[in-house]
Amino acid sequence: MPQKKLPPPDKFSRAFRGYPWIFFIIYIVGAIFLFYLLPHWMAKPTTREVSYTKFLGQVNAGRLNKVEITPTELIGTAKSEAVKNDKISSVIKASRVPGISSQPLMDALKRQHVEILGQMNKGPSAWSWILSFLPFLIIIAIFAWGFRRAKQNMGGPLKFGNRAKIYDRSTQSRVTFADVAGIDEARAELQEVVDFLKTPAKYRRLGGRIPKGVLLVGAPGTGKTLLARAVAGEAKVPFFSMSGSEFVEMFVGVGAARVRELFEEAKKRSPCIIFIDELDAIGKSRSSGRGLIMSHDEREQTLNQLLVEMDGFDPTTHVIIMAATNTPEVLDPALLRAGRFDRQVVIDRPDIAGREAILAVHAKKLKLAPEVDLRVIAARTPGMVGADLANIINEAALLAARRGGSAVADQDLEAAIDRVMLGLEKKSRVMTAEEKERVAYHESGHAVVALSLPNTDPVHRVSIIPRTLGALGHMLQLPTQERYLMTRPQLEDQMCVMLGGRGAEDLVYNGIISTGASDDLQRATELARQMVESFGMSERLGNLTYGHTMESPFLKNRYPMEERNYSDKTAEQIDEEVRRIVDLLYARVEDVLKQHRGGLDRVVEKLIEKETLDEAELTRLLKGEPEGEQPEPARHEPAHV
Repeated sequence: MPQKKLPPPDKFSRAFRGYPWIFFIIYIVGAIFLFYLLPHWMAKPTTREVSYTKFLGQVNAGRLNKVEITPTELIGTAKSEAVKNDKISSVIKASRVPGISSQPLMDALKRQHVEILGQMNKGPSAWSWILSFLPFLIIIAIFAWGFRRAKQNMGGPLKFGNRAKIYDRSTQSRVTFADVAGIDEARAELQEVVDFLKTPAKYRRLGGRIPKGVLLVGAPGTGKTLLARAVAGEAKVPFFSMSGSEFVEMFVGVGAARVRELFEEAKKRSPCIIFIDELDAIGKSRSSGRGLIMSHDEREQTLNQLLVEMDGFDPTTHVIIMAATNTPEVLDPALLRAGRFDRQVVIDRPDIAGREAILAVHAKKLKLAPEVDLRVIAARTPGMVGADLANIINEAALLAARRGGSAVADQDLEAAIDRVMLGLEKKSRVMTAEEKERVAYHESGHAVVALSLPNTDPVHRVSIIPRTLGALGHMLQLPTQERYLMTRPQLEDQMCVMLGGRGAEDLVYNGIISTGASDDLQRATELARQMVESFGMSERLGNLTYGHTMESPFLKNRYPMEERNYSDKTAEQIDEEVRRIVDLLYARVEDVLKQHRGGLDRVVEKLIEKETLDEAELTRLLKGEPEGEQPEPARHEPAHV
């Protein structure tokens, strides 16, 4: 049965529970304002302090019409004409001097017919006592109200509530393995978990036991959460889903309490699955930062409670805990030992067949045009994960609706890929004729080199239309197959393609180069350094690796820390070898462009006219053949470094 939902707390209550010190500071400042600053601001600006002698002189001069006599001071109110003509303050005060007779003052007041007011010294009143304690009473009342609301929302005294989302077996929109594609190996490994939840007696009969914990490891967007929900959907059991960050709160002990309540609820609904997303939020190694300022007692207590609960599983309790992370190297070793997370399922980025299957799953809800080939779309998206492909399908549907099409066509999918990878077209950006020509030569240089070398992927398109992600143009290659290893000639040809843009500018403009090749040079330099440091592809430095990079294999586009394990002399040799490789390959690029200078000029002329060319047009222009023919691309034998 679904869990009863409590009414959500209002914003004030949530803010109070999360940051009570803010309210404490507010009320302290308010109390200071009320009892110190407010009376000062409300005082009349024309009040003036004078001596007793001057006060008596003002009375004798007949400038006062009212005097209030208190136990400590004299307060006189001046006549309006005296304020206007004699330029005195409207209210003057004087302290009563002990030992001096007040008879002269009283005689002068009677003689000038001044109204006399008096005040007895009765001590502090009850109202002043109430005002003195009012700020503390307000603070106590607010704290009591906040704790009462927190108690109501948490369901009882010192109970912090279970925040897990429960997907019951009766849910109609249940996710199954039919909704998961491209990760067949991981799905097959989890089929055993499904079989155990369906028929546990088969395993107990032979004395076997299913793993208590299954850790899903993979890059972001590969479908770890979706796969966990599919396991629950296939087994038709309740599915408790909770993020690791939801356990940790400001108060120490809250996370441990939530872990206990989560496992107690799961045992009541056995058989079921507990899924903790982003396990690294609570499962980081306890040795890092222990005893230092950066240690986190709440996270460590939550992790300890999780370890205890996993150890305390009753073998007859059919509760399986699944978790997902993309940084398994930071997890505490106690989590990964046998008896806890017994099994680790690695979810890799899908290959071309997997991407095609993922596209087919997401395209079921779309109306595709008959000419759409998902295999081509899968080939155009190397390295993308399931979330990226789902985004492309959605973008294509939006583009088709925007142009008023009756179905999602190839052009919509192509435009969606370009939008995700390169950004939106910026045709409103007007470049000068000289800039446009230079960009055309740069992109054509990439294309000509890619078409002329034997170990490169086919060129899909070259364009000089600016994009929002900063590119003034682009040259796209379409890999025909997945590569898991790359040879030295393939790496060299890939670097030559990167250097083709700078080579074309250098050749055409006689050494006057621009800033457009900065990204190409950075990638080429990094690849050359990897050939020397990591791949052992340098005769001078031999079959050794240099440096140790501490980086998760599942995350890309990071800036990892490198641990240097070589001398300064070796570092100098590495730099020289990287420079030698790049210079030799750049000389090779110059030779290729000189041999195809005529074809390069023809490609640039047509590219400036049409702004976008496909492989057939590029190949025809490179060989100087008339329109209508589609010759094979020209190839050159590789000249290895």
